[in-house]
Amino acid sequence: MTGALAYVLGFVSGIFLLLTEKENRFVRFHAMQSTVIFGGYFVLNFVIGYIPVINVLWWVINVPLGLALLVLWFYLMYQAYQGKEYKLPVVGDIAEKQLGKLKI
Repeated sequence: MTGALAYVLGFVSGIFLLLTEKENRFVRFHAMQSTVIFGGYFVLNFVIGYIPVINVLWWVINVPLGLALLVLWFYLMYQAYQGKEYKLPVVGDIAEKQLGKLKI
């Protein structure tokens, strides 16, 4: 169940669990995957929000992307709740690599 909590508040809960959970690799993996996917989306939105030319086009792209991420968010929470270490194709590899480097 704690693995699913990594997704509840997106990258915020992911970072929190990375800082507090020291032993459980399953929880740490889901926390890192949540941080990478939703933190990356947050940073992308923040940066593009300050580029006027791209900003208008971004809103057209962001609506379907946001809906897809909402579905992904529920799916990842469900998978973690079921006890499955579901690894997203690219993001999961990045999360595993970063988790290996993390010394917290």
